[in-house]
Amino acid sequence: MDKVSVQLNVFFEAPFWVGVFEQMIDQKLSVCKITFGAEPKSGEIYEMLLKNNVQLRFSPAVATAKQKINHNPKRMQREIHKLQKQKGIGTKSQQALKCQQEQVKTERKTIKREKREAEKQHQFELKQQKRKEKHRGR
Repeated sequence: MDKVSVQLNVFFEAPFWVGVFEQMIDQKLSVCKITFGAEPKSGEIYEMLLKNNVQLRFSPAVATAKQKINHNPKRMQREIHKLQKQKGIGTKSQQALKCQQEQVKTERKTIKREKREAEKQHQFELKQQKRKEKHRGR
């Protein structure tokens, strides 16, 4: 049976408040970034999720390892401090967001290229038509 878990983290990323919506389906993490203006209230977040949950654009799924459960609080605290001191690539959510950003970037590039080529072809056809009209006059 599929195990699904959903989590929303809201934090301040200057100059806006940002929400990171994490969706875990069968050990695969996909993420969506939501930008708020001012600090959102709980009711506003809930209302936004109810209205716009269909329109959320999630990143491609990233495989994650199963987390082991540490029952010793002192060990957990030591590991947390160790992770906070490290300056790494980021969390799985950040990596998934980066992947989504790259995907949108490539889509935008292809659309822009096609549009530019279509415009170039259109200009060429106009020029050819103008040449034919000039030639017809004689």
